[in-house]
Amino acid sequence: MIDLLLKRRSTRKFTSQNIETDKKEKLIQAALLSPTARNLHSCEIIVIEDKKMLEKLAVSKPHGGTFLSNAPMGIVIIGNTNKTDVWVEDASIAAIDVQLEAESLGLGSCWIQIRGRNYSENKSAGEYIKELLNIPSYYDVASIIAIGYKASTSVDSSLKDIDRSRVHLENF
Repeated sequence: MIDLLLKRRSTRKFTSQNIETDKKEKLIQAALLSPTARNLHSCEIIVIEDKKMLEKLAVSKPHGGTFLSNAPMGIVIIGNTNKTDVWVEDASIAAIDVQLEAESLGLGSCWIQIRGRNYSENKSAGEYIKELLNIPSYYDVASIIAIGYKASTSVDSSLKDIDRSRVHLENF
């Protein structure tokens, strides 16, 4: 697992190659198998491959998501707010599980923060996406994960690069 964490980097440039069906299924499984609070499974996903829809989702917030329009796939991570008040945590765990699975499959990915972001002065990014994808009102959008084959490679991290000053034993 550490090797996978050292290798994973945010990918914002993708090739045009489509993601194979078996790899899509593994990404879906990763999201659905992710741990959840009290086993309530409040997190759900919407898999998007339609280029026009990816372009619309790419403008869901003014900055930080435009690269989604060039990805072959996006996974919208949503949480059922009626099931639990910790849907954000459930959705976040699912998102990183999808990203780690993508890396293990030789794919790149990048998290696009939606929760707490604005589409415009009068509308949140989540409201925009909920309207676009017909998501019921009792769900909230946590993030979108852009996924595809990496257009370029980056240097892996090293264990020498970690900041151990962030580790506290027994107390702060």
